[in-house]
Order: sequence, then C-alpha cells, then structure tokens
Amino acid sequence: MENTPFFANDAIVFGLLMVALGAVFYTSSKQSGFWNKFYKVVPALLMCYLIPAIFNSLGIISDEFSNLYYVASRYLLPASLVLMTLSIDLKAVFNLGPKALIMFFTGTVGIIIGGPLAILLISAVSPETVGGAGPDAIWRGLATLAGSWIGGGANQAAMLEIFKYNPEKYGGMVFVDIVVANLWMAIVLMGIGKTERIDRWLKADSSAITELKEKVIAYSEKVTRNPSLSDLMIMLAIAFGATGIAHWGSEIIAGFLASNFEVFNDKTSALSSFTSTFFWMITIATTIGVLLSFTKAKQYEGAGASKIGSVFIYILVATIGMKMDLTMIFDNPGLIAIGLVWMAIHAGLLIVVAKLIRAPYFFLAVGSQANVGGAASAPVVAAAFHPSLATVGVLLAVLGYVVGTWGALFCARLMEIAS
Repeated sequence: MENTPFFANDAIVFGLLMVALGAVFYTSSKQSGFWNKFYKVVPALLMCYLIPAIFNSLGIISDEFSNLYYVASRYLLPASLVLMTLSIDLKAVFNLGPKALIMFFTGTVGIIIGGPLAILLISAVSPETVGGAGPDAIWRGLATLAGSWIGGGANQAAMLEIFKYNPEKYGGMVFVDIVVANLWMAIVLMGIGKTERIDRWLKADSSAITELKEKVIAYSEKVTRNPSLSDLMIMLAIAFGATGIAHWGSEIIAGFLASNFEVFNDKTSALSSFTSTFFWMITIATTIGVLLSFTKAKQYEGAGASKIGSVFIYILVATIGMKMDLTMIFDNPGLIAIGLVWMAIHAGLLIVVAKLIRAPYFFLAVGSQANVGGAASAPVVAAAFHPSLATVGVLLAVLGYVVGTWGALFCARLMEIAS
C-alpha cells in the first residue's frame, strides 16, 4: 500500500506548485544580494523542477495520487507548443544545420552501446546484479529502458511485449527509468546556466542559434503591444482550440492505423509506436503552430503568445519534478548503478562528439533530451534557451519515436550478448 501524501487534493497541490514557481521567479528577479549570486550558480528552471521533487520526497505531495502531470502534458504542453511556434522562422530553424541531427543520433548511439557496456562494467564488480535467466533476465528488463530512453513510453511498452520481462519485476525498471532520467535532466538544466562557458570550452559556433533568437526577438519588439482582454482570449482560443484538434486528430490517426494495418497493431512490431496518441498529439499541435506562423496569427507574439506558452511550460516542469523521489536513489543500488553508468556513457559520447564537431551546448542538451526525455521534456529544455527554439526540441523528439523501437531492439541484442 502506497503512503498517502500530506496533500492528495490536486487543487491544493496545484496551488502549492504555483506558489513554488512564483517564489522562484520572485527571488530570481532580484538584481543583487544572496539570490542574485544563488541563481548565477543554480538556474531558476532547475529550481522549478527541484522544489516539487523535494516536496514529493518529503511526502508532502505525490505524483502517484495526482493527475496534474497528465493535465500538463496533454493539455498545457500542446497549447504551449502552438503559442511558442506562432512566431517561428522555419527557414532559420533549417539554417541551424546538420549539427542538431548529428547530436541527436550521437545520443541514440550512446544509449545503444551504453547498455551493453554498462552490463560488462557492472558484471566485473557485481555479477549477480546483471544475471537472471528466462523472463527474469536483467537484459530483458533493461531493453524496456532502451525503448524509453531512445523513443518514449510506446517504445518502452513494445520492448516489454517483445522480450516478455517478468511483470512482477518490471516496476524496478520503471523505477530506474524515473531516477536516472530525472537526475540527468537536472544536470542538463544546471548546464543551461553555464551555456556560454560550456560553448567556449567546446569552441562551438552558436551564431545560427543566436541569429534565430535575434530574429524572433526583433519581430516581437516590432509588433509588441499591451495585450487587451480580446488578445488574451483569442490567444487562448488558438492554443486550446489547436489542442482540441490535436487530440481529436491523434485519436483518429492512431485508431485508423491500429484498425486497418496489422503491422501497426502488433506490439512486437517496430511500427507499433505510431499508434501512440501522444506522439500524434504533439506532431499535430506543432504542425498547427508552424502553419499559423505563416498567417496573421503570428502577430500575437507581440501580445505575449510565447510568454503564455512559457507559463504552461514551467507548470509542466513542476509536474515533471513531482515524479522525482530523491530518496529512491538509495533503493536497489545495483540497478541504479547500471542506469548511472549507462547514462554516463551516453553523456560522455555526446560531449566527445560535441567537442569534435564544435556543436553548441544547446544541440547537446536538446539532442540528449529528445532521446532520454522524449516529447515531454525536449521542448522544455529547448525553450529554456529561448521559447523560439521549442520547435527544435519537438522535431527531434518526434524523430526519437520513429527510431526508438529499432534502436532499442539492436541495443537489447547487444545486452543479451554482454550478459
């Protein structure tokens, strides 16, 4: 029986999260004193993530008893993507060049080779940790992690179906997924506050990213105005109207594929991830936002469209933080060790390649999160650099869904050999 948190009512939990976000933004706005020095070391976005994690760890709130993450990821995330892509300059996004794709696929390769290497390294210290036979074989469970860390939930479910890992032990793999992926996201967020220093060390050319941001900022300043009530209502109508269309379209497309093509309906197929309604919801919402950027709706950026989108993103960050229980790090240390070594290999390969091709930290961070975090967190990390960059995170995360099952299958076979 799970322990009931002190606050289980979502109205109270949401209020607590909003107070925490407000406190972070209030203290981070200070121009001098302790808080000014504090936020030069710890990014405000990380605190928006970490405070809910602390609340969860102390038993004040719990993701297990809350629907807030579901609401934020299914309603606020697609709405924010529409609002933040209204002012996107698609040509400038494509001008970012191939480095975004190179870093994304580097992250994918890091996950594929990281699994078997982690098994080999941990087996040298603790052979029993990576053992097991039949449905209890650890490599079968780790295959579900590979699915999650390259693609997402749909790819993870496909790996569970294909390799038939013991369902009674599957919870342990979900646990490793949550702990390691969230720890890595915290490290990535911390790096955002030191982007310029990291880029200097990487000798990176970030001019294309700067140019994209400057174009959006210049356009925003040109059309900026004090938003009227009509402006606010129309922007919310666009955002949530598009969200409704995205949900409707995702159900139709996913249902059509599952009903008419056996290959999509077969959970052991690499194409089964295309029946994920979440995948299609994110894809449709982003497409609507991009299409609207070619219309007069683009002018709502001047009334604060991306700012409203950013509010939704920060609420999503807080609900993601709710998933992290810091005390879980000390449970099942063997599996956690495998996950940490695995993620370290992923991170190390990204750093090496970024150094070789002089890729900016933005591409490293977003390329990694498009793999490990998927469509829920890649746009969050991208938008932390600038709201106009959220689209890059979405595009790469969608690519992760596409290659997730194939990459995870290859990784699983390598882990079977390593075991």
